[in-house]
Amino acid sequence: MSSAPSTNTPQLVYLVFGAHTYHQEAIFSICSALAGLRETPGEALDIQVFTDDPQPYRQLPIHVHLLDAATRAQWSAPHGYHFRTKHVLLRKVLEQHEQALLIDTDTFFHVSPLELFRRVQPGVLLCNAFGLHYGANRESGLYQALAPLLLERSLADDQMPLLNSGVIGLMRSDAEVLDQSIQLMDELFPQANGAYTLEEFCLSVAAYRNREVRECPDLIHHYWSRKQLFRAKIQAWLKKHGDAPTSQAALDDTALVTATLPRPPALQRMAYKLVTLALPRNQRQFMREILYGCYRHTNEFDQACSPVWWDKARENAQSRQKEHLDAHQLEHWFNHPIIRLVLGTRRDAIYQHLIRKT
Repeated sequence: MSSAPSTNTPQLVYLVFGAHTYHQEAIFSICSALAGLRETPGEALDIQVFTDDPQPYRQLPIHVHLLDAATRAQWSAPHGYHFRTKHVLLRKVLEQHEQALLIDTDTFFHVSPLELFRRVQPGVLLCNAFGLHYGANRESGLYQALAPLLLERSLADDQMPLLNSGVIGLMRSDAEVLDQSIQLMDELFPQANGAYTLEEFCLSVAAYRNREVRECPDLIHHYWSRKQLFRAKIQAWLKKHGDAPTSQAALDDTALVTATLPRPPALQRMAYKLVTLALPRNQRQFMREILYGCYRHTNEFDQACSPVWWDKARENAQSRQKEHLDAHQLEHWFNHPIIRLVLGTRRDAIYQHLIRKT
């Protein structure tokens, strides 16, 4: 942990509490930022982590702040909406610093994090990415519940872009955007019917027509989709480098944890499809996804995703047949002559992995 952060230095901020998985995500995200900083030598950046458990960050050159349950409850009030804490935290950081960026834990950097800060200018809100326009899905809960009210108050219309708040970057001079988003969360929460995305929706409303909005998906990867695959990559990196996460080798290896989904190339997938055509229809997709997990990737962190493919295959099969896929049914499927031939010695290990999860 380094000395107190500088007032004029850009602040990269994380809010981390709860399950150990989130701390693992944060550690890797921070280390990918540190790796990227090597591209911009001589330029300063402070990294701050606000967390319920400082212990995982003891080896990192960052500023760690203990965030207790009482404070989190206060920041989540009056409705106990825990995503409200993101905006409260960033607002408090901007009281002390000229420029700050709050980033979700399920992210990693393609470049120096300072490249994000170059997009944070007066009058600008930096977000992760633009989504659809508000009016693109009139069946959504947030549209049904809030559109007439927001239109009547000239706060939003169908053309308002919906923002992804995996990144929120602002100058201190634009911190009032957060004041407005917090006020909107407090007001609209009772009408939003528990909408998970109310926080980033209110940020979208607060910035609409008031700030230039920029995005940064070219600079970071936010793996809110296919999360288990990327977590498997990160856990493999931590298993290899957890004892020395800021070593040269560890920082170099962050580049091997890529944004690419670890699936076989197109020709291999076609071969799997042809092989499984001989199976009963209800087993084909299941076995294709099992075979995805059997492909041998040259990238060690992609290879670590094999069990995730197998788990997903079982989960998808259960969803399709709308009933539990038990050990007896799995054994029957894995005993098909074609599967015994294709999987060979891997068959028993995959089966044992799956029945441990049933």
